[in-house]
Formats: sequence, structure tokens, C-alpha cells
Amino acid sequence: MTTTNVLNEKNKDFTLFGDKHKKHFQVIEKTYQNNIESDYTDKIEALGKDFDYSSNSNHFWGDRELSTLYGTPLYQQASHAQKLALNHLYWVGQYQHTASAEANTMLYNQITSGVFAHVGGYETLCQELDFETTQERHHINTFHKIGYKTKIALLGKESFGNPLHKKLNNQTQNNLLDKFQKFPNQEEIQDFTFRLITKLMHQGKENYYSEYLKHKSDSIPTTTGGLAGITASPSVFKYLSLNWGSSPFLAAQYYSVRMVANMSLKTYEYHYYKQFRDLDRKGEFVPTPIAVSYYHLLDESFHTTMSQTIAQEVYKDFPKPTMYEKLLSNVVILLLQRGLLSGLSAALPATFRDDVNFMPSYYRLLTSPLFNKMSQEDALHWMEKCLCEEHEGFHVNLKYQQTLLNDLRRFFGHLEYLWPVNREMRLMAEGGSIEKAIKRNQIAFQQFASSVTA
Repeated sequence: MTTTNVLNEKNKDFTLFGDKHKKHFQVIEKTYQNNIESDYTDKIEALGKDFDYSSNSNHFWGDRELSTLYGTPLYQQASHAQKLALNHLYWVGQYQHTASAEANTMLYNQITSGVFAHVGGYETLCQELDFETTQERHHINTFHKIGYKTKIALLGKESFGNPLHKKLNNQTQNNLLDKFQKFPNQEEIQDFTFRLITKLMHQGKENYYSEYLKHKSDSIPTTTGGLAGITASPSVFKYLSLNWGSSPFLAAQYYSVRMVANMSLKTYEYHYYKQFRDLDRKGEFVPTPIAVSYYHLLDESFHTTMSQTIAQEVYKDFPKPTMYEKLLSNVVILLLQRGLLSGLSAALPATFRDDVNFMPSYYRLLTSPLFNKMSQEDALHWMEKCLCEEHEGFHVNLKYQQTLLNDLRRFFGHLEYLWPVNREMRLMAEGGSIEKAIKRNQIAFQQFASSVTA
């Protein structure tokens, strides 16, 4: 059952918090109508369905600096064909991450709109969130189709099942699972505890409990990829699911988290948008992935407007947050800064994490047919030079980091309930250091090299 149907069944009068004459209600109404009228999901879906890698393989998909390993010593020595491939693989990697983030959006749109439905008066907002969820599903399918065909063409089917990659990526997870397996009912106990704490912390707000969560009473929904997977464990996001689905203020606060995803995406997607317009104006060939990015940004612009409006304006319609709600909101943004924004990648532009989590992927790339299946010794040599020494790629990424930092500071500066460390994005600011990134990469690389050669 969609939130829109719940609203129609309940037919609630808007008598609690809001005033439909407020400007943000007009913004919501206009955004919804414009999104409906200019929906590009059919166009995006058709582009994904018809995508043929060979027809797009001889063209760069956007600016050259939006390439894996851009500015590194290895990139400087790469052939033209390799540089094309690295440009294509960067697009694929970024949109695989975007697909995971949009899966998060689908879940939390439904959870939070279930709260707004119970508040009443936010029918158009809920309709927009339902519509966004449908759009995201089509976006995700297209990203996966293009990504799969591109990786098969460049890296072969073995790229989807590298034993070393799986071993290194799952090592930590397996250790944690071993601990939990000693307690067969651990998940049930955890879920019961989470529900109990959430109920206690939101006493008097039972009537706002999300309809979506009511229909998931057998288990607490959570996410494992995208921003969520980087920010905290699935267990933490189970707890957040309950909280974002229990309180009007926290439901609105979720959109400050979503805004980080919106703005992070725009950091690189806007460059594809401009590239599309330049090529289209000149009458030149437009690679399918650039066209997908262009139409995706047009759809996402409405999603971004909704995130900003809910996060900065709608929350003011509700009673001031409790101490608990303020605490939880600040902890979430702090975790997001630490997990997603507190570092600087040496080899992935517009990526603001250190490279510790990407090292298995880099190793797999260097030992793939794209680099003539480098030996273990050569792959580790090049990884060290690219990740642990200063080069142009670091400076390019720092440029993107500073742009996003300034944008996020402007956005979060409007949220008075946040601590200064979050309003000023202090963890992200501290992460904008090439020297610190290199030192952390050196430590991580030594550990990685030991695990490969062991």
C-alpha cells in the first residue's frame, strides 16, 4: 500500500502543525507538478535497454579528469585505450554507488512519508516521495545494465568473481558474523531492544508511527550499500529506520542526510550534464552514459529541491526537537562525515574517503586484462606509487572536496539544532589534507600488501 493510498483512506484534515500558505508548501506543490510533467525515466530506461558498449567505447564519457587513477603516475603512462577504459570504469563505479544510494532513498522515502501521512496536510509531499521512489527504481536498473555490459567488455566475467577480492572485502564482515553466530537469537533480541528503546524515546508520538513500518512488523528494514553502508552498520540503520519512522521531526531530519547524497552526486554529475550540452550544441556524438547522466540530473534536480525543502523548512512545522532527537540527529551527521567525507582518495576523483576500502578493487584492476594482467609484484609497486605519493590526482580531488565542503556548509548552516562540528562540517574540513591522506594510505597499503603476499 502506497502512502498516497493511506492518505486517501484516512482523509485527514490539516490541523496540527503546518500552514498551507507557507512558502514551502508552494515549493512542494510546484516541484511535484514539474517532476510529473518532465519525468525522464522512460528516456533513461530506453537508453539503458539499447546501450551497446562497442558503439560508445571510442569516446570519453565526460571530462578526462573524471577517470579512475587520473593524475597518478600510472595514468601518465597509460595508453589512449587504457585511458578511455579508466574513464568508462569511473562512470560505472560512481553510478554503481549512486544505484546503492538510490536504493536507500527508496526505503527511507517510504518510511518517512508514512510519518508525514499520519501528521496530515502533506498529501502532495507524500505523492512526490512515492513518485520519486518509482523513478529511482528505473534509474537503478539502467545504471546496472550499463555497468554490467561495460565491465564485461573491459574486464571479463572474472571481474565479478575474483576470489582475492571477495576474501579481502569480506574478511572483517566474516569476523563479525562469527561472533554473532554464537548467539542464534541475537537478531531477534536486538530488534526487540531497538523497538523498545524507540517506543520509550517517542512516547506520545505513537500516532505518527510509519504505515510502512507497520506492514514490516516481522522485521526491521535496513540497508547495506550506498551511503548507509559507508556510514554505519546495518544494525545501526535498523535503529535509524525505527526512529525516522516514529517522529515527524526525525522524518524531516532524514532529508538532511539525503541532501548529502544529492549534493555529492551533483559534484561530478553536473560535469556530465555540461558535457552533454556542449556535444549536443555542436551536433557531435553523445555517448549513451553521458545522456543518462544528463537526464538523470534533470530528474534528480526535483529530488534535491525536496530534500532541501524538507530538511530546512518542513521540520519547522513540527514541535521543537527533544534532547534525544537533537542528539540522534547530530550523531547521524557526525557518522556521515566520518564515513563518507573525512578523507581524500588518491585515485577516484570526487571521492572523499581514503583508499583503504578501494585497494582490493585497484589490485583487481591492475591484474586484469586491461593492464595485461600485471604480476603481483608490479601491481603492488604501482599501487604504492599511485596511493602513497603526492601527484596531480590528489590536487584534482582536493578541488572537488573544497567545492562540496562549501556547499554543505551553506546547507547545514541553516539547521540550528546541529552542533558546530556538523554545521561547519569540521570532520570533512580536516579530511581535506593531502599529507594526511598519504600517511593513512601508507599504513593501509602496508597492511594490504601483507595480506596479498601472505
